[in-house]
Amino acid sequence: MSIYVGNLSYEVTQDHLNQTFGEYGTVKRVQLPADRETGRMRGFAFVEMSTEAEEAAAIEALDGAEWMGRDLKVNKAKPREERGGSNAGGNWGGGNNRSSRRY
Repeated sequence: MSIYVGNLSYEVTQDHLNQTFGEYGTVKRVQLPADRETGRMRGFAFVEMSTEAEEAAAIEALDGAEWMGRDLKVNKAKPREERGGSNAGGNWGGGNNRSSRRY
């Protein structure tokens, strides 16, 4: 399982997160997504720790805490939901049904 960390400063780095979450246990992995077009941080991260007890301690201590000028949102990450295709059951015909046209 991993931890979702939201409302992050755009200046945060993986090192910042490793250091802060490392106070509560061993950090196995940090994902800090960046915008594809701008390269700017997106304001959230995922942190994976060695044990659930370490994750719980970090969540308890850091959720709502002020860090780098922002109030953090820290909780268990939810599994990523599958997205449907771009035409998932929708009719993209745009109303061009010839039988309903009047000339």
